[in-house]
Amino acid sequence: MSSQDQKLSSPSALRNRGPISDLLRHVLPKTGTVLEIASGSGEHVIHFASLFPNLVWQPSDPSPEARVSIQEWVKSEATTNVLPPLDIDASSPTWPIEQADAMIAINMVHISPWSATQGLLAGAGKLLPSGGVLALYGPYRREGQPLVPSNVEFDTSLRARNSAWGIRLLEDVESLAKQSGLALTSVTEMPANNLGVVFTRQ
Repeated sequence: MSSQDQKLSSPSALRNRGPISDLLRHVLPKTGTVLEIASGSGEHVIHFASLFPNLVWQPSDPSPEARVSIQEWVKSEATTNVLPPLDIDASSPTWPIEQADAMIAINMVHISPWSATQGLLAGAGKLLPSGGVLALYGPYRREGQPLVPSNVEFDTSLRARNSAWGIRLLEDVESLAKQSGLALTSVTEMPANNLGVVFTRQ
């Protein structure tokens, strides 16, 4: 198999990377290490690394195929500020990294079991310094607000694929974050009925 065949590609990553970059520009530190959980194909981290060259990017994914894809994207783009991808299952109580200055997770919370979100927030509480941010992107339910029809259909399709998946209630995520010392600091409306959600380590 050629290296080109090992590079995965996500149409959604190409569509949403611009708006996500705009959000990150306002919340990421000027320098330091940014840990991405569930990096997938690697297209996001490559794009962000080019936009924020003073940051060191640490991708991760529990999928061996995804980690190979990330490495191939790094190689093909000759990116110098992206570290080798780590094997991190967010739901695991131990991760092979001791600290990060910021964390991001894109389209992960709804396409994983609730235990992964629990682990993600617990991990952020352990790894981030005071003032460090965790930025999430994806669709969410909100108390007192009905889901738009497209997200109702998406939620139904997610649960059909895996009964442990689904669009989460933002207030549930916020409550969980508080238990790990994380405060909700901003919620930004994003394209295609997604939200940019930023938590800050207290």
